[in-house]
Amino acid sequence: MLRLLGSLCVASGGVLAWYVQRAERRRERDARSDLLRAFRRMGEEVRMARTPLPALLSALAADCGEPAAAFFQAVSRAAAGGENLPQVWRERSEALPLPERDKSAVSTLAKDLQGDEENACKAISHVAYELAKSAEEAEHKRPEEEKRAAALWFSASALLVILLI
Repeated sequence: MLRLLGSLCVASGGVLAWYVQRAERRRERDARSDLLRAFRRMGEEVRMARTPLPALLSALAADCGEPAAAFFQAVSRAAAGGENLPQVWRERSEALPLPERDKSAVSTLAKDLQGDEENACKAISHVAYELAKSAEEAEHKRPEEEKRAAALWFSASALLVILLI
């Protein structure tokens, strides 16, 4: 009976680990899509409406999910408070749940936002392009990674269950 209970715990631990890893990937995917949508809108606003940056960042925060909204709110408060915008932008971009490549793309945008409109639009478009390319690659790899992760967690927990019994 004790072995059966232990086997059940090990198997449920494998399922829980798989579920947590899957939720992490979903959170990363959602954050990337929120940021991509926000940067595209930011490019349009800078080009067409010429909205001031603190107001634009606040508006972007209202339309995004949790990680992206927290990023834009923090940067908006920093811009409105007169803090060093590039430094705050880089610090907050490191906290985003994205791969390092995407974090560095978002981080590099900090210095270009304070330039003229043309450079800011080019930089925003470049970051949006990098995020879109990354999202496309991740979506292409997604089925393979999900199969691999499921096989890993379930076979590892099955092996442990066999060893316990």
